[in-house]
Amino acid sequence: MNFSTNKPKVFFKTFGCRTNIFDTQVMMSNLKDFEVTQDEKDANIVIINSCTVTNSADTTARSYINGLKKLGNNPKVIFTGCGTRTKGEKLFSESKIDGLFGASEKENINELLKIDEKFFKLGDLKSLDKTVVEEFVGKSRAFIKIQEGCDFRCSYCIIPHVRGDARSYEESVILNQVETLAQNGFSEFILTGTNVGSYGKKMHTSLAKLLKKMALIKGVKRIRMGSIEPIQIDDEFRELINEPFMAKHLHIALQHTSKDMLKIMNRRNKVLSDLELFEFLSQNGYALGTDFIVGHPGETKELWEEAMKNIHNFPLTHIHAFTYSKRDGTPSASMKDIVKGDIAKDRYIELVEIIKQKNYEFRKNNQVKLEVLVEQEKNGKYLGFDQFFNQVEIESSEDLLGDWVNLDSYLVKDVKNEAKFR
Repeated sequence: MNFSTNKPKVFFKTFGCRTNIFDTQVMMSNLKDFEVTQDEKDANIVIINSCTVTNSADTTARSYINGLKKLGNNPKVIFTGCGTRTKGEKLFSESKIDGLFGASEKENINELLKIDEKFFKLGDLKSLDKTVVEEFVGKSRAFIKIQEGCDFRCSYCIIPHVRGDARSYEESVILNQVETLAQNGFSEFILTGTNVGSYGKKMHTSLAKLLKKMALIKGVKRIRMGSIEPIQIDDEFRELINEPFMAKHLHIALQHTSKDMLKIMNRRNKVLSDLELFEFLSQNGYALGTDFIVGHPGETKELWEEAMKNIHNFPLTHIHAFTYSKRDGTPSASMKDIVKGDIAKDRYIELVEIIKQKNYEFRKNNQVKLEVLVEQEKNGKYLGFDQFFNQVEIESSEDLLGDWVNLDSYLVKDVKNEAKFR
């Protein structure tokens, strides 16, 4: 990126997932005639990289756009991301935004921002970026996008319709990306995409093969992955789980632990085989997280109680739980047997408390040496995540920002571990 005080200033507002974080970096990397600012009040242009996973995500983006009108700098508003295919046309027709471009157009951002009149360039759902990202603004870990799109058709999900079918980046492009970032000082890499575990489909390769080649690159110390489906953890992947470059944490998407609810959601995973997989990984020292949708239509009291009985048997340590939010255009949106909001909220709290306790017990019963990448300094303390993706707060008189720290001694607290570094 080139910076100059004479160039128009661009502020990026990124909503949603890690894939969007990477997409924002791709856009930043392609800006040649503009300066990136970290303060929207100084911006001539605001780029909104939107999420549309729920109706409320669309509402959040719209509220943010309305708020921009109150800024004294009156920036030009450009809309991109997943929301372009669900709410983009309406925002454009209402003159809420000054321009719109879809995912396939983001590498053309420099020229698009030079257009004086309003523009609407939706693009296609088949392309893959060619940009090699060389840095991550404000990040100590590097996100590597390895694929785009999803072939699953879960009843609640709009994402395949806004990001397209699963398609993978060429292995050489990914390895070049990792090598460039490793040379620039990054040592922890997070593989991201719409459906990470589908990497290599129709390309005669696989996620496991990619991991092996990434690990050979000088400077790569730890590799994490975004959410993986249970059925994507095959024998080839299992052979890698004890390799030193693997973070001892996997996030495996269950979405529910009731057999009947999984059918309603049109999920491919099965409770018994999921439990077997989780127990195998736990026995190999892994902390395990999952996604879980609470209050999906059809979730009766009996099915919820079944799910919680099963959840107690799962060796889970992390949870990305959220109450069901209607997403127009999906099969779930027209389903009956709606779960009332107050009931869904109570169930959400119950689930989160169960996993919070499981996480504490995991940390208390698994006090091994922690390998922490320090990511930020806050209120005089240094914060980072260990190999189990648990946060660690470190007290130190030395500047540890961006460093790897090995901790043999630490205190296990309620929601994180604490240590003193000498």
